This record gives sequence, C-alpha cells and structure tokens, in this order.
Amino acid sequence: MSVRTRFAPSPTGYLHVGNVRTAIFNWLHTRHVGGAFVLRIEDTDRDRSQKEFEDAILRELKWLGLDWDEGVEEGEHGPYRQSERHQQGIYRRALERLREQGDVYPCFCSPDRLSADREADRRAGRPPRYAGRCRAIPRRQAEQRMAAGESTVLRFRVPEGSMVFEDLIRGSIHVELEQVGDPVVLRSDGWPTYNFAVVVDDIGMAITDVIRGEDHISNTPRQVLLYRALRAAPPRFAHLPLVLGADHAPLSKRHGDTSLRQYAAHGYLPEAILNYLALLGWAPHDHGEVLSREELVARFDLRKVGKSAGVFDRAKLDWVGNQHLRHSASARLAELALPFLQSCGDLPPEATPFHRAWVERLMDLLKESISHLSQVPESDAVRMVLHFDLESLRRDPDLQADLREASSREVIQNFAKLLPGDRPLDVETFRRISQETGKKTGAKGRGLYHPIRVALTACGSGPELVRLVPLIEEAAGLDLPHRVPGCAERAALAARLLGGDL
Repeated sequence: MSVRTRFAPSPTGYLHVGNVRTAIFNWLHTRHVGGAFVLRIEDTDRDRSQKEFEDAILRELKWLGLDWDEGVEEGEHGPYRQSERHQQGIYRRALERLREQGDVYPCFCSPDRLSADREADRRAGRPPRYAGRCRAIPRRQAEQRMAAGESTVLRFRVPEGSMVFEDLIRGSIHVELEQVGDPVVLRSDGWPTYNFAVVVDDIGMAITDVIRGEDHISNTPRQVLLYRALRAAPPRFAHLPLVLGADHAPLSKRHGDTSLRQYAAHGYLPEAILNYLALLGWAPHDHGEVLSREELVARFDLRKVGKSAGVFDRAKLDWVGNQHLRHSASARLAELALPFLQSCGDLPPEATPFHRAWVERLMDLLKESISHLSQVPESDAVRMVLHFDLESLRRDPDLQADLREASSREVIQNFAKLLPGDRPLDVETFRRISQETGKKTGAKGRGLYHPIRVALTACGSGPELVRLVPLIEEAAGLDLPHRVPGCAERAALAARLLGGDL
C-alpha cells in the first residue's frame, strides 16, 4: 500500500512553528517512503478563514521547500478546500449514510444547558462530556420539533465499552468510551464539525498515515468510531510531542511571534528552518545536527520520533542558521541580503552589477558570523565600511587613551603619508605600506595594526583589515545613497584629527 499523508491547516492565521513542524514531519515521512503528500485547506470556520491566510500558507510552504503532490491547485481526489467539499454535498451524503444506519441523532440542548452541564462535570471532578439528554427522543417527536424550527445539531452515537487504537509513536492507547461523549457532527448552521469533516476527507483522499500533534489524541477515539461507522479502515496515527518554549511551557503568543513568516522576514535561510524544526522531537541515528534537505529525507524515521516535547531554542536556531549560511554560496546570499541593505537606505533601490558584486564580497566576510540576513545592515563590517564616523573617537574614552600615545599618533601619520591618493588601495599595497610604516616607526603587532584599524574604521576591533580594505575601497567607488570615503581619505582625516585636540 502506497503511503499517503496530508497537511491540513486552517486559514485563520499565519503558519506558526508548531504546525510547520507537523508539516515537515509529514513531508519527510512521505518523501522517505516514496508516498504522496496532500495539502488540504480546512476552512469551515467561515468567520475567521481568510484568503490572505490561505495564500500565505501556500507561499510559505513553497518557500520552505515542502512541495505537495495533490492539493488546492490540482489533484484527483479534490476538491481540497473543505468549503468546496461542503458545497458539493460530500459531507451531506456521508451524514445521510449515518442517519440511515441510526448512528446520528438530533440534539436540541441549548448552549446555556450545555454550559451548565460542563460546569457540573467540572465541579464533580469529571471530564466534560455530553450527558446524552436527547439520545432517546423518539424519531417522530424529533422530526416535529425540527419542522417547527427548533435549533438543532446532529450528534454521533458513541457505543458503550472501550477501544484501543495504535499510535506509531506511543504504542497502544486504551480509551473508555463512557468518557468520550457523543460528539456533534453537524452544527446548527448546517456545516460539519472538525471531527466529522476530517474523517470524511481522509477517507475520500485515501489518507493512510495521519501525523499530527499530541493535542489531537483526544479526538482520535471519536474519529476511529466514525471511520468504522462509515465502513472504512482507520489510517495509521502518529501523534507528535508538543513544541515548548524556552520556559518549557507550550509555545504560545506570550513567547513572541513564532510565525514562519517572521523568521523568513528576518532572513533565516529556508533550509536552516527546515533543518532545525526537523530535529525538534527527532534525531538521526548518527546524531548529526546540520543536515541538508536530501539528508533529512534519507535519514528520517517516524519510528524514532520521541515522546518528550521539543523545546524551541532561539539560540540553537541561530547556530543552525549560521552553519547553513557558512555553507551557502556568497552570490546567492548577496541576492537575499540585497533587500535588507536597500530597505535601510544603505544601497539604492536599483542595484547595479557593481552593487551586487560588492554585496557578494561583503557576504564572503559576514556569513561566518551571522545567523540570519537581517543582521547584515547592523553588522560591524557595514558600520565600519558604509558609516565611517571619525568623530566617534571623541566619544570613546578607551580609544582616546590609545591615540593619546605618541606611538599611535606616529603610526597613523606615517601610514597616511604612504598611502597612494591617486588609486584604490589593494590588499598587497596595504600590506606593503603597513610593513613600511612599521619599519619607520618601530611599531609591530598590535602597536602597528591597532592604530591603523582605528584610522580606517574608527573602531578598535572588528574583522580582519585585509578583508575590510577591499570593501572600503569598492564602496568608495560606488554610487550610494551617502558618500563613503576611501582608505586614503580616512587615514588623512585621522592624521588631521590627531594633530588637533582629541
């Protein structure tokens, strides 16, 4: 039997870390065994479902690289939106079958009555369940009340006894059916409820494996009974452990924005997000932590998913993000980083090939030290290259103390005199002039390069000068929103400043 899984989000908001992890586990399992991955949209919540959210879900899954074999765009088991399936009468026909079998009955209990029952259960220390008040209403009487316009829902008759269902992660789960209660399958507005609709959809789409969060375990007995009533074999179930915040509480809005779109907007690479979330609750047999999409598919084993909750650790995500940046081509990263530099005004809206080449060189430097691309405009390298501010020396007491030393002043003044003012400074020339400055002044090591660094960057620490100098010189020759001085001009300004009063 070919494996068929589904990811079925509701378009009532943006994808968040928890349901993205569920989508990833479904996708990895399906791709590992060579099955079919189905995307279904569960939009029966008419008040909250929005096209904007559905579009975002599709866009973000594609960004993450989770392709689907069937879904809202095409497929032979459609339609794949529950609203469209409702319009085609798919749920109504399934309900008629249950009605003919006597498996459903109308319930006339008011919301106030049901609320009072739940409160009574709570006070008695019992789990809330429907008391079965309308179960025994004669059919003719029920039909008369419905004909009179009395508000009603349809409930499914849960049989007496107990049941056991198998979970691929948790093993056998035993349930006493008296604790389940008769679930509503059709609301008073004529729309199916979640538990009924998903069963009908999974049967119609031939889903074999249902992989979802452990918060759905309580729904599973009701759904298994509905499968049986509809004369269909239940799928295999696998309930994933929850995703917790750093405080080990269930991940929620109080942990901040945990939507996938937030991490995409911050410039995390999609393969880093995929890698990190795939390891929340599962680990490969060799305990590798930095894995490509292909490696994740090859190694994923649903049977190895743990029962313990995974903790969403932003610091660990940042580490994984950095590892993937390090192994990415700088040309690709330059294209991804370009919008961040443009949005903050560091680069013009229309970037030329020269701008792109400069950003590629910048990413050669930065990808070793950042975890996501929104850090590029805030990086020390960008500040030193594009926002040179020699006046900041007056505000830094430590640098002032360093530069008051006669040896530091001598290094900067000699270095400035030796720099060629008629052509850009290349790395070899920078090294030669630095060495000549050392010979003239007797300075070496930190005593030589620290003053030169201050003169060229207005900072006391940062990336290697041999990597910054080309960036400075190239930026000085670009058409940028604000002027960038080259190395010779910077050194001359520093020498003049030192000739005055710091």
